[in-house]
Amino acid sequence: MEINDLTPAELRVWQAFPKGEAVDFRTGEGEGAAEGAGWGPERTVRATVLRALLLDGPVENGEVAALKVAGARITGVLDLRYATIDSVARLSHCHFDDVPDLSGAQLKYLNLTGSRLPGLGAARIRVDGGLRLTKCRFGGRVRLGGAQIAGALYLEGAEVTAPEGTEDPVLQLHQVTVGEDLCASRLRTRGELRLNGATISGSLRLEDAELRHSGAFVFSAEALEVGANVLCRRLNAHGRIDLRGARIPGRLDLLYSSLSHPGGTALRASSCVIGEVWLRKGPRIEGMLNLRRSQIDHLNLEPEMLPAQVRLLDLTYTSLTPHVPPEQRLPMLERDEDTFDPHGYEQLTGAYRRTGDDHAARLVQLAKQRHHRTTLPWYGRLWGHVQDATVGYGFRPMRALGWLLSLLAVGSVAFALEAPPPLKAGEAPHFNPVFYTLDLLLPVISFGQEPAFAPEGGQQALAYVLVLTGWILATTVIAGVTRTVSRH
Repeated sequence: MEINDLTPAELRVWQAFPKGEAVDFRTGEGEGAAEGAGWGPERTVRATVLRALLLDGPVENGEVAALKVAGARITGVLDLRYATIDSVARLSHCHFDDVPDLSGAQLKYLNLTGSRLPGLGAARIRVDGGLRLTKCRFGGRVRLGGAQIAGALYLEGAEVTAPEGTEDPVLQLHQVTVGEDLCASRLRTRGELRLNGATISGSLRLEDAELRHSGAFVFSAEALEVGANVLCRRLNAHGRIDLRGARIPGRLDLLYSSLSHPGGTALRASSCVIGEVWLRKGPRIEGMLNLRRSQIDHLNLEPEMLPAQVRLLDLTYTSLTPHVPPEQRLPMLERDEDTFDPHGYEQLTGAYRRTGDDHAARLVQLAKQRHHRTTLPWYGRLWGHVQDATVGYGFRPMRALGWLLSLLAVGSVAFALEAPPPLKAGEAPHFNPVFYTLDLLLPVISFGQEPAFAPEGGQQALAYVLVLTGWILATTVIAGVTRTVSRH
């Protein structure tokens, strides 16, 4: 490009490039790029001029060339497809008339902070330093799929929207590789944010972000791998979040977050390996929560945030907080509409035992037996009701003692009022109503009373009831004790 072909604004940029000097066309502090379409020729630069500078611009010995422009209107398509750019490129607070195409390009550093663009094509881009898109406003799709960024990727305060009816993700970050953090605090999207298969060496930061999508997915990050944390505190998500297969060694922080996808799945974090999950202090989740087959070291889950439907099949966790009574935890196991899954009850029991709350652990085991009873045929349910009423499936052993004492009192009084006749007069021992009742109730122990007397009429019916009840009590106690011992 000949220097004689340049406008005064372009000449300023051309002359500043060899020394890496900044050219700022802004007329006042805080001026944004929203009104850039109306900027005149005094601050308009053609994209072809910028391309010529970045590809083969003038250099000076002892100086570091760099493109540093602020507050310019850039006309035409900035086409840098598969180019290798050795200079730093900073086009901040600029207004782009057309979508830049940087697909496959290799750059040292790119900064578009505060700029307004109709979209961005940068699939498979390679950046040796950082890529800064802070506070950018994109009116269309941002394509960064397969990008390799050695430093950090900055999207703080950025806004990405797309025309109504757009089905493709508006922010495409699938298979991206980021050498440091992906910083997207206060990000605003209207459409799907896709991070499937992304690898982030540091943390993914989405604090105070607002993600909305009228379709199914608002944030898709299947098989995401991060080196530290996924920080989504105060996230406001309207649509489905999918983290299936994610690997997060630190924490997934969803404190104070609002997750909403009525009629669908609000959060799917199945088959994940996560250090800590914090899901507290936010409104109740609208939509399904799916944590199936995940492994979580510490689950910080507030019962009040749980939705009407949860999926917890084969979920494994080491500790569970906050410590609340089991009556507040058990509903999350009962809200899973799939077939009875004892694993969930065992996990909750283990969490209570690790905190030393054996009473709560027994209540969870009792609830497990009651839930299991609903899956049995009628005779199994009947026997289950008997075990529950008598000894609480072995987890309430004192109830058996209460039954025994009650029956002992009834039998002792009844037989004391009218003693049964002896089988052989003169050979029978002295009748004792208490020990006679114990002989009937206890199927193994004998005090010599029961074989020596023969009750008749109503007394005989009472004796049959006491014998039958004694066997039932003995059987349920043995079954309950066996079940309890097997758990230790």
